[in-house]
Amino acid sequence: MSEDIIGHGTWYDKTAVELVERERKLGRSLELIRTESGLGASGLPHIGSFADCARAYAVTLALEEQGYNSEYIAFADDKDGLRKVPAGLPESLEKYLGYPVSAIPDPYDCHQSYGEHMTYLLLDALNQAGIEYTYLSGFQLYKNGAFNEEIKTILLQAERVGEIIRDEVGQEKYVEALPYFPVCSSCGRIYTTKAHDFLPEENRILYTCEGMEVKGKWLEGCGYEGAADYTKGEGKLSWKSEFAARWKALDIRFEAYGKDIADSVRINDRICEEVLNYPSPLHVQYEMFLDKSGRKISKSAGNVFTPQVWFRYGSPESLLLLTLKRFVGARALSVTDIPQYMNELDELENVYFGRKKITNRKERAKLRGLYQYCQLQNPPSEPSVHVPYNLLTYLAKVAPEGSEREFIVDKLQEYGYVEQGVPEELEKRIGYALNWIEDFMEIKERPIELNEKEASAIEELIQTLKVEEQEEQVQSVVFDIARKHDITPGRFFKTLYKILIGVPRGPRFGPYVIAMGRENVIAALQSAVEKS
Repeated sequence: MSEDIIGHGTWYDKTAVELVERERKLGRSLELIRTESGLGASGLPHIGSFADCARAYAVTLALEEQGYNSEYIAFADDKDGLRKVPAGLPESLEKYLGYPVSAIPDPYDCHQSYGEHMTYLLLDALNQAGIEYTYLSGFQLYKNGAFNEEIKTILLQAERVGEIIRDEVGQEKYVEALPYFPVCSSCGRIYTTKAHDFLPEENRILYTCEGMEVKGKWLEGCGYEGAADYTKGEGKLSWKSEFAARWKALDIRFEAYGKDIADSVRINDRICEEVLNYPSPLHVQYEMFLDKSGRKISKSAGNVFTPQVWFRYGSPESLLLLTLKRFVGARALSVTDIPQYMNELDELENVYFGRKKITNRKERAKLRGLYQYCQLQNPPSEPSVHVPYNLLTYLAKVAPEGSEREFIVDKLQEYGYVEQGVPEELEKRIGYALNWIEDFMEIKERPIELNEKEASAIEELIQTLKVEEQEEQVQSVVFDIARKHDITPGRFFKTLYKILIGVPRGPRFGPYVIAMGRENVIAALQSAVEKS
């Protein structure tokens, strides 16, 4: 491959090269290069949570592709306190505000704690996607003393830490208080305590349970005055210093972060370098996934779109495409986007196997590389059977109740997609389509831009379909109408398929119209004309 194309030509390959060059300049060992992402355990994990993990793992894969030993660390923030009861969860959790999520009972009664349950959901999604990780629990690491050295250094230099925080964000809080939250040994809360003295010879931090405002709500402290032993995990560092401790203790070399925590990352970078004397990791900032209203998708806002929801209607590879395709810029997202990414993955596969020609060398390399990362660098040896998602859902919609799968397979054989036997991947796709129809009934079509000739031709086709019942006649009339309106038949068929099944190719048009029902096809075509 030409020297101007790095690795597989993707952002992840470039980042891996940049990371290695940086480590060499720092004079650090390249024996093991660790990437990391945090697993928020305070609420239901969403697509953005999954994306954090997928991107960090993609950098690990890129490093391995370049011959380096790399490990992806999935770090659970399960020592954090519960700041707000996420929408959709029981109101009974309100009484646990301020408690460490690892100390809150699981409302679903299937795990040892609330935090363990939420962490499990994200790990389950990573497992389904085939992402390999080393799981670390913040709760266990604090308890086992993994951060003892870093905590002691930060507390001994608490004045300097407070100055850094004030310099970066103007917050005076840690000029007075220590950047550490003891767990109150009386009431059990973590965010209501104020640490005011450090006794290094005794490994103890003195605190008062005063109360604290969290997410606009005042958490009343119990007034208890006590001491916490940091070597026994009786508290945790504040976010404005914890990242730095993690990075040094775990030897993290790369961690991406969201725009919403940019201030915390900037503060931790300085603490890491100026207090802990450890080079901060290489970072890349990404933007948030938004719901269709433009709000950030978050655990507490009630607009959570989970990986498990995606996997009900689409493949893990299509979710990896969403998360790996682009790194910058906020994106609006909803479940209705899944068919688009399923079809786009097919297009990438066509590029990878040379079915679709891309003349620009760099673009071809990047698209092929993106496909390989969607397959976690283990692409199939041959292309799969590509049946447009919309076609499968249409077939599922009109299939006789009780024999949906058999009907779909019969039609796919009739259309020439399969001969005998259904490949495993296609079986999964049929399952996705059946789930879609069970839950939504139909796909919301994306508007198609039609010029005057195309709109006029489609209107004539609509009138023909109202009276023509024979599939061969329907097939041939498309050619006649296209030529009559000075449109090449190939282009007209592409337009029709884009309207009906979302991609420019499909089964023979005549049999498809009869199988789907003329009235359904007419309705879809009429809608496209009206919206153009």
